[in-house]
Amino acid sequence: MNALVKIPFRSMRMLVMGLGVVIIAACSPSASQEKQSIRIDGSSTVYPITNAIVDKYKASAKAPTDINVAFSGTGGGFEKFCRGETDINNASRPIQVKEMKACDQAKIRYIELPVAFDALTVVVNPKNDWLKSITIEELKKIWSPKAQNKITRWNQIRPDLPDKPLNLFGPGADSGTFDYFTEAVVGEAGTSRTDYVASEDDNILVQGVSQDPNALGYFGLAYYQQRANQMKAIAIDSGSGAIMPDQETVEKGEYQPLARPLFIYINATSAQKNSSLRKFLDYYLEQVPEVVKGVGYVPLPQEAYHIRKVAFHKGKAGTVFDGKSEFNLTIPELLRKQAKF
Repeated sequence: MNALVKIPFRSMRMLVMGLGVVIIAACSPSASQEKQSIRIDGSSTVYPITNAIVDKYKASAKAPTDINVAFSGTGGGFEKFCRGETDINNASRPIQVKEMKACDQAKIRYIELPVAFDALTVVVNPKNDWLKSITIEELKKIWSPKAQNKITRWNQIRPDLPDKPLNLFGPGADSGTFDYFTEAVVGEAGTSRTDYVASEDDNILVQGVSQDPNALGYFGLAYYQQRANQMKAIAIDSGSGAIMPDQETVEKGEYQPLARPLFIYINATSAQKNSSLRKFLDYYLEQVPEVVKGVGYVPLPQEAYHIRKVAFHKGKAGTVFDGKSEFNLTIPELLRKQAKF
């Protein structure tokens, strides 16, 4: 017969309590799986859209998820995204060839989701009563590298403009807006004069233009729309007459070449593994048409969001832009490209 081992009552109670702790820990969701978070970075142009949706999501009953939204510019964001440091990259231009290669080397597959159209807006201070429109050639004259320290006064752009200082404000080199504008206007992405106030934070540019009567700057339409009383938008003449940036001219394909699609890029592996990310993106695509309009950009047709939702759930990775921006692209043309992908 086996001898009965007597365990003192105090030791027995401690053993039972210990087992209880083990059982609770084993059954706890936080112990069985790490808390799922969502990391977002990239374009300051797209930031107001994504941040507004994140705020709505957190305020809803669907949001026990930790979501962090930052902005370091489209290029700066892609550097992090292609290292696997973020789940979503906001982008104000398509992914470039060098970024595609970086993602490929790191085995990062990405899903491209267009979310809105922007009218890249050239602005001046409200006290500027001498400029109502400007041509693409004049913008090139202002922003090309050879203008550095040479085109510094308004009357050097056009003789009938006043002999006053020309103070420039624009996005920094990590900005997708900088890439798009320089390629569309100067002729090569990243080719620009550097003697201007540069920032990846569009709010700094807005503040600069609104405080300087001699300022000229450029950034996304939403940053103008939200502070239209502090700045004046300038009509753009690309050869067919001066066109103002607004929803109607973008939808009609008239505001060229400064109308452009805006994107979010999703880490496909993160979307597959992170159920919180999938739920958030479903919510994102449901809310984005209303949010885009409220923020101040141009929403895509509902059909476009449906196409991208199907593509997202099918895990269709890659880009339809072959690593470069397309100028004079219209909303219907974007839809056709996405539908064929």
